[in-house]
Amino acid sequence: MRPKVVVTNPVFPETIELLRKHCDVDINPSPEPWPAVEVRRRCSDADALLAFMTDSVDAGLLEACPRLKVVACALKGWDNFDVEACTRAGVWLTAVPDLLTEPTAELAVGLAIGLCRNVLAGDRAVRAGFDGWRARMYGSGLYGSVLGVAGMGKVGQAVTRRLKGFGARELLYFDEQALPAALEVELGARRVSWETLVSRSDVLILALPLTPGTRHLLDDEALATARPGLRIVNAGRGSVVDEAAVADALAGGRIAGYAADVFEMEDWALDDRPQRIATGLLADGNRTLFTPHLGSGVVDTRRQIEAAAAHNLLAALEGRVPPDAINRPEPLRSLYAAG
Repeated sequence: MRPKVVVTNPVFPETIELLRKHCDVDINPSPEPWPAVEVRRRCSDADALLAFMTDSVDAGLLEACPRLKVVACALKGWDNFDVEACTRAGVWLTAVPDLLTEPTAELAVGLAIGLCRNVLAGDRAVRAGFDGWRARMYGSGLYGSVLGVAGMGKVGQAVTRRLKGFGARELLYFDEQALPAALEVELGARRVSWETLVSRSDVLILALPLTPGTRHLLDDEALATARPGLRIVNAGRGSVVDEAAVADALAGGRIAGYAADVFEMEDWALDDRPQRIATGLLADGNRTLFTPHLGSGVVDTRRQIEAAAAHNLLAALEGRVPPDAINRPEPLRSLYAAG
């Protein structure tokens, strides 16, 4: 009897081959994710779930899937997955903590440059018919600016290391925990309050996880203190930002631009999340720049993430502690528990 693994999104052939050496694999071959009801149906007799950003695991799913021993997430942030519910159910929950850091930081800085230098609007202008230089589309640069980073975990630190090379006038950061003094010196960054970060920054990059304390941290009240020239990049979690408030701030000229790789609608675990991106953001094509959650969208990185998630999954099925375990479930569900 081989364990059954459900894989909710397409993966590389190498990942399928690795899993099929040990398990029977039920994989979604379509680029469109299965709806939650389909995931639940397919997991009803499964021993393991290889999950992605489009998935959400709660007590209800675990109750409906009594054979599950491990939920292995091919992602870094696990706010869509109920850790306590997994622990109570005796199910391992794993993530991939480090592999997404560098590509996410690269994209965040790329979005900042693209937003500040009007790259998207400039591309449209060239395609519409370009007949040479004109005095137009003046933006701003990172050099000589005050650059702010909110969230100084691994991604925030990687972003800050990159920003240090742009010759900022000042590099500021906000985090509940101060970095060690030696690391602050290495990064060339100074810790300030959230209010100071928003009010002083010319460019603000958000690299925060989603927690009850960070949801809508950037809201109307915070935006009211921003400089009119502030440009914001969200590379953390969508719901750290109140997108409707950002749209209003753009429309009112209170900020100069907004770029994002993550959106509120993606935070599946929030029952009251918006079902779509704020219309005002999508309509403002000159002062916004968006990518469809491409933070880890580098071929080699995605291969490594899938492999790490698969190894976590197999370790749990073999009765070992997964290398990237988030929880320590007790008692563990038996490998061949009745369905």
